[in-house]
Amino acid sequence: MRSSKSRSRNKSNRNRNNPGNIINRVFDSSGPEGKVRGTPQQIIDKYNQLTRDAFLSNDRVAGENFQQHAEHYTRLLGEAQREIETRRQQADQQNRERQQRDKDARAERAEAQANTAPDQPVPGEGDQPDLSQSPQPDIADDGDNGLVETPESKPRRQPTRARKPRKPARKDEAKSSESAQDPAPKATDPSGEAAE
Repeated sequence: MRSSKSRSRNKSNRNRNNPGNIINRVFDSSGPEGKVRGTPQQIIDKYNQLTRDAFLSNDRVAGENFQQHAEHYTRLLGEAQREIETRRQQADQQNRERQQRDKDARAERAEAQANTAPDQPVPGEGDQPDLSQSPQPDIADDGDNGLVETPESKPRRQPTRARKPRKPARKDEAKSSESAQDPAPKATDPSGEAAE
């Protein structure tokens, strides 16, 4: 069975080995005036304000006490910022090294490619072909260009004018037009039956 003493020691060590993001972590500080809660920067500001107030009220002991609390959080914040800056510099250095390795590898591939096949052109390099002189494929011009026809693309028709109503035909003209429309009478047999 484990002792409670070793368990508490491991718990405190866990936080020190992996500090995480101390800059944004919220702390509860138990100072002489009670608890102060906030991020390290907020706690530093609060203790500095309490230090000024204590010195203005001629309480040097309380002022020194608040000042020591502020210094503790200042050291904590400074250490975290240095650690973050170190990590950032290491990440930048690794990025620069990786970019340099990639650049060197690309240069080696290009050099190897140039040495192995000097007579073959490298894609994307050299003069571009003049496509205006090349024969164009015959495309049936059926008017279909693959676009969808929209109302905006249709040609506008001119509005048609309303027609004037026709005048009624005269009676004698109507008779002559009827006789022109009637088919010729069918030829009949002397027996009186129609010939087919």
